[in-house]
Amino acid sequence: MKYQSRTALAAVATLLASPLRALFAAKPTITLTPPVIPAMPRALIGTTIRADVSGDPKAMIAALQEAHGEFKATIEENIGKKADSAEVNAKLDAINMTMSQLEAALNEHATKIAAANLNGGTSVQPSDPEYSGAFASFMRDGRREDEEKLRSEQKKGPRASMSEGVDADGGLLTPVEWDRTISGRLKLISPVRQEAQVIRISKRGFTKLFTDRAVGSGWVGETAARPATATPQFTALSFGLGEIYANAAASQDLLDDAEIDLADWLVGEIDTEFSRQEGIAFISGDGTNKPHGLLGYVDGGAHDDRHPWGAIEALNSGAAAAFTADGMVDTIYKLPAAYTPNAKWYMNRTSLGAIRKLKDGQGNFLWQPTFVAGQPSTLAGYPVIDVPDMPNVAAGNLAALFGDMRETYLVIDRIGLRVLRDPYTNKPYICFYATKRVGGGVKNPDAMKAIKIGTGT
Repeated sequence: MKYQSRTALAAVATLLASPLRALFAAKPTITLTPPVIPAMPRALIGTTIRADVSGDPKAMIAALQEAHGEFKATIEENIGKKADSAEVNAKLDAINMTMSQLEAALNEHATKIAAANLNGGTSVQPSDPEYSGAFASFMRDGRREDEEKLRSEQKKGPRASMSEGVDADGGLLTPVEWDRTISGRLKLISPVRQEAQVIRISKRGFTKLFTDRAVGSGWVGETAARPATATPQFTALSFGLGEIYANAAASQDLLDDAEIDLADWLVGEIDTEFSRQEGIAFISGDGTNKPHGLLGYVDGGAHDDRHPWGAIEALNSGAAAAFTADGMVDTIYKLPAAYTPNAKWYMNRTSLGAIRKLKDGQGNFLWQPTFVAGQPSTLAGYPVIDVPDMPNVAAGNLAALFGDMRETYLVIDRIGLRVLRDPYTNKPYICFYATKRVGGGVKNPDAMKAIKIGTGT
C-alpha cells in the first residue's frame, strides 16, 4: 500500500492552525511590547502547502519541518520571555503541546517515506508475515513450535535451517576436538630378549667354541706305566645373522602438516614390529634368514642335532592333552641343580590357565600369585614368564619350558635398528627404510628342559 502523503499533510496543517487562530483571537487584556508574534513562517501561511513543493512528499515534509523549527524558535524567543499572564502561559502551553504532536507526526511520516525508499519504493510489509513472525520467534528464544506448525499447514517443504549436521548450514562453525596421540593395537612382544644373554658383534657373523671336556684319567700304582689319556676336543658352532626390514612411506606434505611427529611415530611402530618378529623367531625360527628358535633344539625338533652337546630334553606331561602335577615336579628335578637358582617357567597364558588348577598330594595349588609389584607369580616355587609365542596346550605340543634362559639362549645383535630416510626413490613420498640384523641360537641345551603334552589315553 503506498503512503498517502497529501491527506496526511493536510491533517497536519489543520492540527497546527487551530491553536494559532485561538491565540490571535484572544481578548485584548494582555499587554505585550510589539511585535508580540512575528510574521508567520512562509511555509505555514494558510492551511495549504506551497505549490512549489506540493508534488513531492519528501519536499513537503522537509518544508514543514523547517517551518516548524522556525516557528517554535520565534515563539520561544519573543513571547516566552515577555509573557507573565496565566492566560498567555496557558495558551503557550497549548501551542507547545501542538508543536510536539506535529513534530512526532512529521518524524513518523518521514520514517515511513525513508523505509519505502530503501525497499525500492514498495511496501515494507513482508511477503509472508506468518513465517517472518515464526522465524523472529525462533531467533529470539529458540522456540520452533509455531514454525513447525506453519510448515505442516502450508506444505512448503523443509526449511533451510542452520544445523551442525551439514557443513554449509553451520557445521563448519562447530569443529570436533580430536586426540593428538595415537593408540596402537596391542602387539604381544616376547620377553626372550630380556631373559636371554645378548651380545653385540662388530663382524658379519659369530662363532662360539665348545669343548666336550673329555679329559682322560686313570688310577695307577706307584710304579705302573702311565699311558697317554684322551684330550678334550673342540667344536665350533656358528650363529648366523638374519635381517629383518621395513620400508614405510609417507608423503612430504603429510609429514609437514600433520599435528603429530609422524616420522618419529613411524620409527617407533617399526621398532615394535621388529621386536614382535624377532620374538617369534627366538622361539620357533627355522634359521633361514632368521635366528634358530629354542623349540627346534628340543628332541625331535628341526635342528635338534645342531648343537655339539645334543638336544634339549623333552619330558612327558603325564596325561593326554593336559599338564599334571607329577609331570611338573619331574621336570623340576630333571634340571641340574647348578641351573635351578635362575630357573623359570616359560609358557603362554593359555597354558598358565590350565596349570593354575594343579594341586600337589596335600591339595595345595602349585601356582601361587604374587603380591609384590614387579614380581612374577610362581609355579612350584619358580617364577612364571608369559611367552605369547609358545604353543598352546594340545596333544604333542611343547607347551612349557623350564630352566635358566640366560645360560641357554644367545641373542646376537649387529648394530641394532638402523633407519634410512629416503626422499628420492619414490617421489613425492618419503620412505623410511629400516633394517635390523639379529641372530640367535642355543648355547647350552643342558640348562633347559621342555614339557611335551602327552598323546596317549
